[in-house]
Amino acid sequence: MSETPRLRIAIVGAGIAGLTAAIALKIHPGIDVQIYERATKLQEIGASIALGPNGLRTLDRLGLDNAIDDSIAFRNLKTKLPMIYRHYKTNEVVSADHHKGQVIDRHLTSRYYRAHLQQALLEHIDPAQLHLGKAFLSILYSSSPKELTIKFLDGSTTTADLLLGADGINSAVRRFFVPSSQPQWTGWVTFRSVFPFSHVSDIPDLPDEATHFWGHERTLFVSKLGKDLFTVVGSYQSDPDAADAPYKDAVWDSDGDVSVLRKYYKDWSPLIRAIVDAVPHTRIYPNVAAQGLDSWTLGAGRVTLAGDAAHAHGGAFAAGGSLAIDDGWSFAQSVLNVFPPSATKLPGDEDIAKSLRVYGRTRKPHTDQVLYTVHSGNKAKVERIGKVETDEELRARMKNRGDPTWIHEHDVVAALRDAVAAEEKPLGIEARL
Repeated sequence: MSETPRLRIAIVGAGIAGLTAAIALKIHPGIDVQIYERATKLQEIGASIALGPNGLRTLDRLGLDNAIDDSIAFRNLKTKLPMIYRHYKTNEVVSADHHKGQVIDRHLTSRYYRAHLQQALLEHIDPAQLHLGKAFLSILYSSSPKELTIKFLDGSTTTADLLLGADGINSAVRRFFVPSSQPQWTGWVTFRSVFPFSHVSDIPDLPDEATHFWGHERTLFVSKLGKDLFTVVGSYQSDPDAADAPYKDAVWDSDGDVSVLRKYYKDWSPLIRAIVDAVPHTRIYPNVAAQGLDSWTLGAGRVTLAGDAAHAHGGAFAAGGSLAIDDGWSFAQSVLNVFPPSATKLPGDEDIAKSLRVYGRTRKPHTDQVLYTVHSGNKAKVERIGKVETDEELRARMKNRGDPTWIHEHDVVAALRDAVAAEEKPLGIEARL
């Protein structure tokens, strides 16, 4: 007796977006999800990552208590402020971000070591679903475009009915379909360090909450993380078109030099110099970003994107993690809208097309606005290079920066509901929200 056919969904990339999508689809026994990851081993790499209330609410909606637990997520519980901004010379608090809606403690903006968040999500994935060492190469179409044959760099292939490209900012899936979409260096460079809190625990007046120090040409972010870790992130802007721009040709997540980091902050306050002097190692992340795509529906209507693969915004506003989570959840809900667990037959071409329309309508307007804001901000940073800024002007810039609440408290449930309503005959998605 033959098995009942299942909808086969291939997810390229075992990052935050891909894992969230796979978890959200677990409720459907008629969907076969397989995840293909280019890394040969999932190990503790990467830097710190922040999740705003939007991403944390989605994890909560999925029942992923371990992914929002205090053991791996650090929150500013004393002030409940998402971010505190301090002056680079005086250490005084000049400004702060505030939550605007009603945000319970477990949904307060949280800082993680990225590997801890990824591992928490992996605990909800069947190991048999995860295939390592599978770098996406191309799509081959059979006699019918309804079936995708996915080819990997090692020569192997797999077949699927639907492909979600969630393979990061340098997405091979996006590049295959839109070769002109490659991200470009913005001139913004970050030195990211994650290490045991013991390295800085004895520093007098060390901020006990996530804090962003601003100077004229660079910034420094410091925060505790889960599992007794601490992060220091130094960032500066250079001209991306300058032939001699430092780290112009640097590779993402490459070894950095702590002596360079210390040189960059040698004229800052004694507190900041003490923090930077305690950093045992650092890694370089040259920031890149890309323009938004005209459409996320690719590959004869059977391919779409999520996370940085869909909107390569370069990590601005520390929003990438939550954007990825909401993408993954929205993709899954859009599929479940046309193919609910109660369905008695597989979705047809129009059903698949409808699901991707709903997904695009749910997420793309919001992420397009994020990209526009990011590119405008990047342009303003470059325009400030070489200009003398007074202390009064610096303080004004800190106080008058854009309010990111619309990003971090975006209501993805309402956006999905509106997208479903825009389609004819929605199939009862309200019951699952």
